[in-house]
Amino acid sequence: MAYPEEDAERASHALSTDAGVWLVDPLDAAGLDERVAELGAVTGVVVLQDRHTRDAVSVARRHDVAVSVPDWMALAREKLDTVPKSIGSTLPGTGYTVIRLIATDRWEEAALVDEQTGTMVVPEALGTLPSFGDSPLGVHPGLEEPPASLRDRSPDRILVGHGQSVHDGATAALETAVEPR
Repeated sequence: MAYPEEDAERASHALSTDAGVWLVDPLDAAGLDERVAELGAVTGVVVLQDRHTRDAVSVARRHDVAVSVPDWMALAREKLDTVPKSIGSTLPGTGYTVIRLIATDRWEEAALVDEQTGTMVVPEALGTLPSFGDSPLGVHPGLEEPPASLRDRSPDRILVGHGQSVHDGATAALETAVEPR
C-alpha cells in the first residue's frame, strides 16, 4: 500500500514468478524499487484495470521493461502514455491465467489466477474497504452484480487493489462476495 493514509487504500502488487517479478497496477512510492529488488529482477508491468494506469509507465521505464495490457482492453491503452504490449490468456512466463471480468465502454478489468499457487489478483471489482460491504471481501459499490467469472474458484489468497488483501479464508470470502444478488 503506497499511501496507507488514503481513504481509497490503493494497493499494487509484485508477483514473484519463474520469469521474474511482475508489477501489477503499480503505484510509485519511496522505497518501492528496494522492496521489489528483494524479490528479484522486474520482468514486466501489467495493467489490469483501465483506471489503474497509475504510475505504470514511469515504473516500467525505470526498470526498462514493457507495460502489458490484456489484448481486449482498449480503455487502458488510451490512458497510457506508451504503446503497451498485448497479452492474451496468460501472463507471459508465468502460471497466471488472465480472466476477463468486465468489458464495457466505461469499465475494463481483468483478474489473474494461478491455480498452482492459489493466488488470485482482482484489482477493482472486489475489495476490502468498508464501501465494498461489511463482509471480509466485497463487491465494488459501482457494480450491480459481482463478476460471474469469479464463481467456482478456490483461491488461497486474494490480492485486491483497494484495501488489505485476503490471506485467510479466501475461498469462503470469495464465495460470499460473488453470490448473485
